[in-house]
Amino acid sequence: MAGGTYTSQNKVRPGVYINLVGEKQTVGSIGERGTVAAALTLNWGKSKSVIAIQAGDDLSGLLGYEVSTPELLLVREALKKAKTLLLYRLNEGTKAAATIGGLTLTAKYGGVRGNDIKVAVKQNVDDVELFDVITYVADAEVDTQSVAAIAALSGNAYVDFGGTGVLTAAAGVPLAGGANGTVTNQDHTDYLTQIELQDFNTVALVSGDASLKAVYAAFARRLREEEGRKIQVVLANYPSADHEGVISVKNGVKLQDGTVIDAQKATVWVAAATAGAAINQSLTYEAYEEAVDADVRYTNSQTVAALQAGELLFTVSGGRVIVEQDINTFTGYTLEKGKAFSKNRVIRVLDGIANDFKRIFETFYIGKVDNNADGRSLFRNECTKYLNSIQALGAIQNFDSQADLSVLAGTDSDSLVIDVHIQPVDSVEKVYMKVTVK
Repeated sequence: MAGGTYTSQNKVRPGVYINLVGEKQTVGSIGERGTVAAALTLNWGKSKSVIAIQAGDDLSGLLGYEVSTPELLLVREALKKAKTLLLYRLNEGTKAAATIGGLTLTAKYGGVRGNDIKVAVKQNVDDVELFDVITYVADAEVDTQSVAAIAALSGNAYVDFGGTGVLTAAAGVPLAGGANGTVTNQDHTDYLTQIELQDFNTVALVSGDASLKAVYAAFARRLREEEGRKIQVVLANYPSADHEGVISVKNGVKLQDGTVIDAQKATVWVAAATAGAAINQSLTYEAYEEAVDADVRYTNSQTVAALQAGELLFTVSGGRVIVEQDINTFTGYTLEKGKAFSKNRVIRVLDGIANDFKRIFETFYIGKVDNNADGRSLFRNECTKYLNSIQALGAIQNFDSQADLSVLAGTDSDSLVIDVHIQPVDSVEKVYMKVTVK
């Protein structure tokens, strides 16, 4: 379905075209959030495809490790906040391999985790005509098959078996030669092509490559402005994006166990927290779980400068490591788009309205309802119910359905023009208190 912004009523494709602007100044149901996308370099797993992961999933077969291990640090950080992680393995690598007589052993996936696999072939204690072929990963038994010949073996989650003939007993042969390989910028381009086909709220880039940051920022702009997909990308140290669809993370955190998560890696937690935040929630002063310090601390003047530049950063307050302010990189304020558009809570409200109006229209109205007074009245009532529901949640305020919403016929016989005025609710972040002593 087409979407995006419009400057005149000249669109060709059926769809919803929405402009988000602020009042000029002189100086359905609410869609679910919680899906973050990330492309990572990993030691194991299927490459070049999107895998949906939820908290609590067993990742040992998918990614080669338990989620608590250091190798899956960023997966774990994402699942602290997101309901769903759309994970993409960027690297393909080289598969570890070995032979036992006529039996060939090849790791299921490329990567160094394959070097932790070994296979033993033992005589079956109950039937002398059978052999037990046992697969181990880091000395833990993960698969056992009792067969009479190589041809009877089936691949498991870790090893593909090949060869012909009879089995030869072996105490435990390790696979070797597994390597992670390298990742190129083209791998990221291929990833963005695939992830665009998925539904998500945010994307994290774990890289300091300036050219990649520009590609991801352009991706966000295009999806938001041309495709009508109100998503955000999270990058490290890229405030020059100057766009509400791009969040720039300035620093990272230190965890209780001594692990340092720098700004590049912290993009995953920020993207997950942003995706998981409700339409009426701000991440200002949100605590980073298990963090005991910022990896880089800044002075008051440095912090102020960072915020003014559109950078999200972590500070220490009350023994917790918190998000100083939930902002994006938009700093080029105009009469139509003021400072409010730099606040991510406000953007979540605006994006939620845009995404939900689009979803409601596409699901229940497009091609199904007449474009006459009755049909427009139906859609207007649907919009009114939706806006009243998010006002009840405290996401917007002062909405008057009579004064603030109109649904009119467009220039073409098959088009509608919706004009809605809303006032997003921001969170209290500054308190100016005067104390008078009598």
